[in-house]
Amino acid sequence: MSSVVVFLADGFEEIEALSPVDYLRRANVEVYTVAVPSETMNDKYIVMGAHKIPVIADLSIEEFEQNFKSELPDMVFCPGGMPGATNLAASAIVTDFIARCYENGKYVTAICASPAVVLAKTGVLKGKCWTCYPGMETGVAEYCGSMDVANAALGGSTHKRDVPFVTDGTVITGRGPGAAEQFAMELVRLLCGDAVSAKIKAASVQR
Repeated sequence: MSSVVVFLADGFEEIEALSPVDYLRRANVEVYTVAVPSETMNDKYIVMGAHKIPVIADLSIEEFEQNFKSELPDMVFCPGGMPGATNLAASAIVTDFIARCYENGKYVTAICASPAVVLAKTGVLKGKCWTCYPGMETGVAEYCGSMDVANAALGGSTHKRDVPFVTDGTVITGRGPGAAEQFAMELVRLLCGDAVSAKIKAASVQR
């Protein structure tokens, strides 16, 4: 069975986070939601969405570290939202894990603000085609800490506009909330194949 780790931090976009969780679980993928601590977090499991929808994560950050110390999932996913993406990027546990997944050939995925805010600083976008929420790509130097770091992290990469998602090898990036369903179904397709993806699309009466 395929497995996916989904990082959640206060301020995440609910539709971006839970659409992939929902569709991946429909496809019988083992999905683990992980609560990433931030200054605004009051409970180690409860993460507050950008629109004040609380979500109870499967794992605390401590449990995540214990469970995934030696074994990596098939995919790691970062939803967008602000300050959700900023809170994820501030966690060395998150960014180090993303880099380790990428180095080991696992799928690294993010949507909305997170490709620019989280993935860019890990270096996984180097040489890749990618997308993000419109305008976020202009702030990569700020998110990476300096223009030099940003230039190194994005060397040879190409930002794509006006597309719901971009798949480039093992890196999948999405544009924003309105693309959440299409993005989620691309993750299902990659992990489970075209037949499973088509079955879920028909059963859930997608447009």
